[in-house]
This record gives sequence, structure tokens and C-alpha cells, in this order.
Amino acid sequence: MTDLAKLPVTVITGFLGSGKTTLIRNLIQNPGGKRLAVIVNEFGDVGVDGDILKSCAIPECPAENILELANGCICCTVADDFIPTIEALMALDPRPDHILIETSGLALPKPLLKAFDWPDIRSRITVDGVIALADAEAVAAGRFAPNVAAVDAQRAADDSIDHETPLSEVFEDQISCADIILLTKPDLAGPEGVAKAKALIATELPRPLPVIEVAEGVVDPRIILGLEAAAEDDMEARPSHHDDHDDHEHDDFESIVVEIPDQEDPAALVAAIEGLARDHNILRVKGYVAIAGKPMRLLVQAVGARVRHQYDRPWRDGEVRQGRLVVIAEHDDINPEMIRAALGSTLTAAAE
Repeated sequence: MTDLAKLPVTVITGFLGSGKTTLIRNLIQNPGGKRLAVIVNEFGDVGVDGDILKSCAIPECPAENILELANGCICCTVADDFIPTIEALMALDPRPDHILIETSGLALPKPLLKAFDWPDIRSRITVDGVIALADAEAVAAGRFAPNVAAVDAQRAADDSIDHETPLSEVFEDQISCADIILLTKPDLAGPEGVAKAKALIATELPRPLPVIEVAEGVVDPRIILGLEAAAEDDMEARPSHHDDHDDHEHDDFESIVVEIPDQEDPAALVAAIEGLARDHNILRVKGYVAIAGKPMRLLVQAVGARVRHQYDRPWRDGEVRQGRLVVIAEHDDINPEMIRAALGSTLTAAAE
């Protein structure tokens, strides 16, 4: 690639916990001969995903090529955050061959595509493609779709009711903007669940799209990089619930950061997180925990009541052994005192 060629960017979107970071980690480790750079946009001010990716850095994607935009939606901070970050990556020597953008699980991709028309960068960069990840098990369970029977009953009583939930709007906007959909965690959904998820997704798509099953984020980079979609010039084919609005609201969601003391047993923490999801509609928990007597920190990733944890690296010399978890839910479901009590923790911060 010459310096005059437009630098391709792939936007990777998907709901909370759909597997975006796992996908990018695998692309970093298997880049198909490309020199990559990554922008990670997280909801909440603890950079869990960026830290995971930096731990996987290789010569083709060194740690300095992985930049984080935390505690804000990338599509809402174009001039202040996004443009300077893109320009910093384009100025790297050697220049990246391809940039990956991991949006937060709450981001709407279409406003981000509009940012690529910004005068400072429009002649130097292009959206190679938008990849939407969908959790097969969650989609098959209908978590992002209204209750059809209940909707029909309410419509009969009041035609003015809006039956879309904020979660369903985010999900539908993400897949409607995509060039390819990756259906993740097919092993958890099973063959019937995968078939149901594909059928549900098909009903929401504005145009036919390839839907590819992907387990543990493993996909040939040739499938999703090099699409040459120029998505910034193809906006009309990517409808959004928010096409009639100048911006979109994130007040439907809230995150808090809690500090927790050393844990004696990971199983007790897992049970507490499962209880928060089951009884209090907590959508996502992610972060790091110190386990008493263990030299390594415990990485915790929870989507609803599905909790995964693993020891990812030793605590570094001079690093404070402090557990920190980001908890994300719809605004009305965030109760800091209740969450603190459930996790036995001390509330330290709240995201706007």
C-alpha cells in the first residue's frame, strides 16, 4: 500500500458480550500478513478489552498500535476523540495496513460511519466493511425481540405504544448496518438454536447478507478483511431506527465501577454475578479480581448469567492487587447499593 492509498478500516460491532474482543484477539494473532492497528471503545472507564488485546500484541500489531477510547461512545465524540485517534494511527511508522475498530456493545454503527466523511480524513481512509457479531444462544432465546403476543394485545388497546426496547433497537441497528454477520457461540446454541437465530436475524435484515458461524473468534481474515465495501458511501442501504435524529441517547444504559476485596473462592463471586443477572437484569460484568493466595489475577467476563473466568497473567511488581468490575445494565436496573451488597464491594465510580 502506498501512502496515497486510502487506509481500510473494519468496524466490528455487536451487542454486549457477543465476542468482539475474542475475534480481534484472534485477528491480531493471525493477521493474514497485514500490519494491524486497533481502536477499542469501551462503555465504562476500566479498559478491560484493551488490556486483553495488548497482552496479545505481536510484531504485526504491537501494543502501541492498540489505542483505547474509554467511558464514552465513539460515535458521539468524533471531533474530540475519534479523529485524533485515527490520525495518530495513520501517522505511525511503519503505517498500518488495516485498522480495526471495536465499538462498545451499546454503540450504533451508522453514526460512526458518518464520521468517515469528516473533512480531515475522508480522502485518506475508507470503511472496508462493517462486521456485526450476534450471540447465537441469546438471539435464539429472543432476548432482543419483543414478546409478540404481548405486543399484539397492547396494540389492540393503544396504537401509539412503542414496543421496541432499547436493547432491540441497538441489536437491529447493528445487524442492519453490517456487511457480514458472524454468529458466535454456536456450540452453546446447538444446531436448533443456530437455525432459529439465523431465521430471526433474516427477518431484521434490510438486504441479504452472509451469516457465518464462528466459534471462539476463529475466522479466516480473508473472509472479513478486504471487503472494499466503502460503507461510508453506502449509507442508504443501512437503515437505522435513528435515521431521523441528529444523535442518539445513551441514557437508557448506565455503568458503574466497583472495587472488590480479595476473594477466597471464585465460585462465590460467580454465584453473585449470576444472581445479579437473574434477579436484577444486569446485562454485563467484566473486570479483574484478586484471589487470595493466587499470584495471578482472575479475568471475569459475564454476559447475563453466563460467567466465564480465567487467570490471565501474574500481578506485576508494584501493581496494586485490587479487584475492579464494570457492571452494565439499563438505567432503571442500576442500583449501586444493591450491587455493592451483592458483590461485597465498595462503589468507586459511576459512568455518565
